[in-house]
Amino acid sequence: MNEMLVPEDMDGARLDQALELLLPGSSLRERRRAWEAGAVLVDGRARSKGFRVSVGQRLVLAARERGESSPVLGVRLLSVQGDYAALFKPGGMHSAAIAGRDNPSVERLLPELLPGRGARLLNRLDFLTSGIVLAALTPEAAARYYELEDAGRVTKEYRALVRGCLEWPVTVMNALDTDGRKKTKVLAREDESPLRWTRAEPLEYDEDHDRTLLKVVIHKGARHQIRAHLAHVLLPIVGDPLYGGGEGERLFLHHGRLSFEGFEVAVESGFPVAGGGTGRTIPQDDASKN
Repeated sequence: MNEMLVPEDMDGARLDQALELLLPGSSLRERRRAWEAGAVLVDGRARSKGFRVSVGQRLVLAARERGESSPVLGVRLLSVQGDYAALFKPGGMHSAAIAGRDNPSVERLLPELLPGRGARLLNRLDFLTSGIVLAALTPEAAARYYELEDAGRVTKEYRALVRGCLEWPVTVMNALDTDGRKKTKVLAREDESPLRWTRAEPLEYDEDHDRTLLKVVIHKGARHQIRAHLAHVLLPIVGDPLYGGGEGERLFLHHGRLSFEGFEVAVESGFPVAGGGTGRTIPQDDASKN
């Protein structure tokens, strides 16, 4: 692995140009290929090749063999069970490839992480959300997953660190309008399908910072469902730039467990209740009240 700090004469340069620091004598095309391999970080985060670097930022370039997990980007293969594969997506990366753009994404890495398996992405997480992304290894497996999801037999469990105090579990049943908007709108009426409801249970409360760690469960999900629903009940997620007024450097929302018939996978979030705060665990008998 090579790394270097951006010098003054490279301040404001595009990332694919600044890579000359790590690949001296290389052509612009060669440097773009290195970026496309998904092995370039700026201060620990994947960036597009058009990203403008600043003096003092740390550039990292790491080689990767075909089929190996991508520790530099933070993407890794969690589990292969039958015709399904679960992968970990870090916050700050796209789940799916975006048409007309070459941003790093889990979808672009599927041929390397699962070579020759014909992996197809089944779910997406928001750019800033971390956690489990699922892929099917056959068309039949993909069809079966969607059938199970439509039948409410897929359970998706998240961890969310929110502003405010939640003492008892709450189910947010409001319908959502996701059409043609950057933000999802929460409607006054109830969604007829429980698949679109959001169930939140408090796990721990930090009195010093007025933050609550939640277990959140959904079964199908819509765009920004958890983020919009929690903000609607005055529990915006810490770091949410759309619904909570956060700066967006880190969104404290993590897809930590996914289960359906014949498949289960989990990965810890590592979230603190709040940096250094004094936490109070919500007793299980309290958390189970409605």
